[in-house]
Amino acid sequence: MSEGLVQRRRTKQPAEGNQENEEQGQTDDHEALDDGDSKETRLTLMEEVLLLGLKDKEGYTSFWNDCISSGLRGCILIELALRGRIELERAGMRRKSLLNRKVLVKSAEPCGDVLLDESLKHMRETSDTAPETVQTWIEYLSGETWNPLKLRYQLKNVRERLAKNLTEKGVLTTEKQNFLLFDMTTHPLTDSTIKNKLIRKVQDAVLSKWVNDPHRMDKRLLSLIFLAHASDVLENAFAPLNDDDYDLGMKHVRFLLDSDLEVEAGRQNANEVMWAVFAAFIK
Repeated sequence: MSEGLVQRRRTKQPAEGNQENEEQGQTDDHEALDDGDSKETRLTLMEEVLLLGLKDKEGYTSFWNDCISSGLRGCILIELALRGRIELERAGMRRKSLLNRKVLVKSAEPCGDVLLDESLKHMRETSDTAPETVQTWIEYLSGETWNPLKLRYQLKNVRERLAKNLTEKGVLTTEKQNFLLFDMTTHPLTDSTIKNKLIRKVQDAVLSKWVNDPHRMDKRLLSLIFLAHASDVLENAFAPLNDDDYDLGMKHVRFLLDSDLEVEAGRQNANEVMWAVFAAFIK
């Protein structure tokens, strides 16, 4: 995990572009960012993290960011959990840790999102016979496995597919750029309102709306902060802040990162998969 985010230079930089039952899971399928958002502008957790990572004008993520790939796979697992599709096996008498518990498919009903449904299909294939942990699924979906038999679980072109989703929602546009030796499809920002609202939401969560208790935070917003940090894109949301607000915001982020994840996962109405994903990146 990158420490550069916590040890930020003082100079300001410009911003770059448990569910208790299945019924509750279906309700979460339609959760929006905030009241007033139209259906077209509702973003998944994966889309939000990618949007924070994209350079506004250039339309691509930093070439030096090697964290966002696995971070986006973590987003997929949390999104499936918040929609009531997957859960962790019971801890049992020996109280298995979050990272040692297997992922089980709770509902195989499609989500209507290609990446989510593709991931759910893979998990459904192994859920009954050879379930895997959250950590292992992040590796499988990223293609980071030495087992050639598991490479079929890799999700291909995730960033490009998410960028196309955001283009269809009117947030990005599509262009071709020449980089001397090759051409690359890029997705510059076309609707700054959506991204600015996303950035404000992240900033407010650790500043004006800080609640000092992760259990009282909205699960999606808490997940966004954790996964944006794991994907090394949280800095982009904090860069516009003055130094005092930046320091305070990062102090609160560090408070969240230092939480006892096992304890938080055991609290009433906690989503265990969510906390297991956090643990996979903080271990």
